[in-house]
Amino acid sequence: MQLHWSPKSPYVRKVMICAHELQLVPQLELVRSVAAMLKPNAALMQANPLSKIPTLVLDDGQTLFDSVVICEYLDSRAGGSLFPKESRARWAALRWHALGDGLLDALILWRNERERAAPLTALLAAFELKTRASLQLLEGEVGALSASSFGIGHLTLVCALGYLDYRFDSFAWREKAPQLATWFAQMQQRPSVAATEPVDG
Repeated sequence: MQLHWSPKSPYVRKVMICAHELQLVPQLELVRSVAAMLKPNAALMQANPLSKIPTLVLDDGQTLFDSVVICEYLDSRAGGSLFPKESRARWAALRWHALGDGLLDALILWRNERERAAPLTALLAAFELKTRASLQLLEGEVGALSASSFGIGHLTLVCALGYLDYRFDSFAWREKAPQLATWFAQMQQRPSVAATEPVDG
């Protein structure tokens, strides 16, 4: 399998955490691919017309995207349990996954906006408000997160919080959500999480 990949993408990190958890990393050929919003990647578009990563090319040439589809495929391929089957656990996991992905979407848009020559103050304030609200919600759900098995929801939230550290270090989110910070520190000890820390380059 060929994975269009970047060491900085939080969505790629989701897939790589899954691959580590499922012992599938040796089966992946990582292809360094740049997916800039304003510069579509012609080579990448041969596999994914949206020019986005992660994109997974299977051995038969079929392509899969985006991150959640790839994660579910890998989990199914390995007979894993990152996507719970039991109804209550499944909906909780998918809800946390949606929150993590939504937070990542907001953070990436926030970063893009603040990099503009003349960022819109109202947009910056809206992204910050959504981030603070998400952290507040998660702060109240640390007990449930800790009591449930590691899965797609957990790893997506880990990627979102890791992206906060990587791109918004001055935001000091741990002061706003100390219990969540403790949970995140525990998650960072997990080998799959430690092995996928975002890096420049």
